[in-house]
Amino acid sequence: MLLIAILVPALSFLLRGKIFQGIIFIILQVTLIGWLPAAFWAALSLNNARAEKRAHKIIESMRATRQ
Repeated sequence: MLLIAILVPALSFLLRGKIFQGIIFIILQVTLIGWLPAAFWAALSLNNARAEKRAHKIIESMRATRQ
């Protein structure tokens, strides 16, 4: 998924269900100058989503052990 985020940032957002951001990335990808920040932003966003998912999983496991 990281490779998709770098090569085709708009597709990365569309596959994750973020339609509005995907449309913005399509507009950014039209220019070569906009493609580089779009790829960086997509990779960062993917990394943040993964970190948030890990944190949520840890919180849920802590709640389960408490009970």
